[in-house]
Amino acid sequence: MYQIKQEKVINIVGEYDVVVAGGGPSGFIAAIAASREGAKTALIERYAFLGGMATASYVTPISVFSYNGERNIGGIPWEFVERLEKAGGALVEQPLNNVAFDPELYKLIAEEMVREAGVDLYMSSYISGLKTDEHNRVEEVYFENKNGTEGVRGKVFIDATGDADLCAMAGVPLRKYDGPMQPSSMCFILSGVDTKSPLLKDVIHHSRQGVNCQSEKVREKLLELSKTMDVPNFGGPWFCTVLHEGSVAVNMTRIGTDACNNRDFASANFSLRKDVFRFVQILRENFDEFKDAYVSATPAQAGIRESRHIIGVHTITAEEYLNAYKYEDSVSRSSHPIDIHAPNGESQRCSFLKKAAYVPYRALINSDYPNLMVAGRTLSAEKEAFASLRVQASCMGIGQAAGVASALSSMTGFRLQDIDYSILVNKLKKMGAILE
Repeated sequence: MYQIKQEKVINIVGEYDVVVAGGGPSGFIAAIAASREGAKTALIERYAFLGGMATASYVTPISVFSYNGERNIGGIPWEFVERLEKAGGALVEQPLNNVAFDPELYKLIAEEMVREAGVDLYMSSYISGLKTDEHNRVEEVYFENKNGTEGVRGKVFIDATGDADLCAMAGVPLRKYDGPMQPSSMCFILSGVDTKSPLLKDVIHHSRQGVNCQSEKVREKLLELSKTMDVPNFGGPWFCTVLHEGSVAVNMTRIGTDACNNRDFASANFSLRKDVFRFVQILRENFDEFKDAYVSATPAQAGIRESRHIIGVHTITAEEYLNAYKYEDSVSRSSHPIDIHAPNGESQRCSFLKKAAYVPYRALINSDYPNLMVAGRTLSAEKEAFASLRVQASCMGIGQAAGVASALSSMTGFRLQDIDYSILVNKLKKMGAILE
């Protein structure tokens, strides 16, 4: 391998109060929140659609908005759910408010809301670099698209890439846990399925608290078959309605991989895609419900459970999370089970919370980077806490907090580390966040 240096012209195409990198569940919510707070906001997304793991990887349902009979995430995330439901693209399952969805309508409603908020969108644009000053303040972010290399200037930047890409480029200290990371999975849409059968009619609805909604009958059969034939590595399996009779989203493939290593992740995606079709063959041959099943869609990429995390001002510990410790700077909540998947083999550790936990603002920032923060699964948390926080509803709530905080910082001139927690919390409550 050798390196070359190349000079290129970079067109700066906009100047903003807030720049969000990544349009997944945390990113598009963050952009809406920042813009509604009066900040001139830009959103950069590598795909031609929004939604991240929900729409690029078919990760479903949106889990979970409620616990112990009480909703704990509100504001813009819940507004999105209501808009999606009204459009016929969501089924809100009680009592947990797990949300099954149509991925195509998810894309549409997310972008409608972002555009209505007045956010400038840079789609099909891949983050490629940034500029910082001597104080670790990010000044510009660069991205590649059909126009060439473009850039935007900003006062405050939110890394919602899911893999802390912007933070890695800026030099923010990052953490990878000891031991293997949780596996990636390629979810897929299976059609021609008898979704009214006793085998599926209950498990495709994720509506029971304290229950792992995997299909035990399918799981038992796969374990039995694996004794005498080659069955790919699997988890669950989990089936979820996509609101169309005869079709289900399937989550069962898994592979240990480093999603931040281009070659490794590309190889993993190829292996998982092969596994998808092998599993469909097995299902057809062993279950009447799947005898006419076919793959109607595979995703743009495998879903990523974990990759990189920042080392924040505060790291959420397992003890804090399990005991629902309420911080002075609590800005969101989360109640998904602690859900740790083995990278190899079918095992899963699933532990249910006693009550909804809290997320402190300090877990979204590093002490040495005055205008760069994260939203979503790259926050600072111990492995057990992260295993719950990584899901969509949690990421949406965190995104809302990041958006409001970034707007507040950009308008007051205060570093992200110095903004007034009480003002931030009051703004979030006014927006509809549930922090009690």
